[in-house]
Amino acid sequence: MYVPFETLPPESKIWIYQSNRKFTEEEFASIETDLKSFLENWAAHGTGLEASYQLKYNRFIIIAVNPENQIATGCSIDASVQFIQDLEKKYSVDLLDKMNVTFKLGEHIAHKPLIEFKKMAKEKAVSGNTIVFNNLVNTIEEWNEGWEVPAAESWHSRFF
Repeated sequence: MYVPFETLPPESKIWIYQSNRKFTEEEFASIETDLKSFLENWAAHGTGLEASYQLKYNRFIIIAVNPENQIATGCSIDASVQFIQDLEKKYSVDLLDKMNVTFKLGEHIAHKPLIEFKKMAKEKAVSGNTIVFNNLVNTIEEWNEGWEVPAAESWHSRFF
């Protein structure tokens, strides 16, 4: 069951999917419609999941589930991954490749394969102060506190 994102508790589980390209406004509007429809019917063991989403920077899809009512389990997680794979096909994008880094270059959001980001760090094109998106956060609380952080404060720090 879809609920407004701001009503979910801080310990809500999240999954972050980053696109290898920026979505158009029209694509993001369509994705939002599809997400609401999916979340309205998303269930685990026959019990509806209290879930929501955020769409950020025309590039990120964040799905959240309140664990107080029902946790997402194997089959429900599989259903969400299938939903994301369907979006990948529909929009010809990559949302599941975790070997990419998304970061800010001024006001621009850049997306590079991990190897290129490491090379940029070595060449000092990015630094520990570069704002990165730490998609390894697991809860809304962690997302609020540690999603957009200087690279030196995330797992990216190993490259500097």
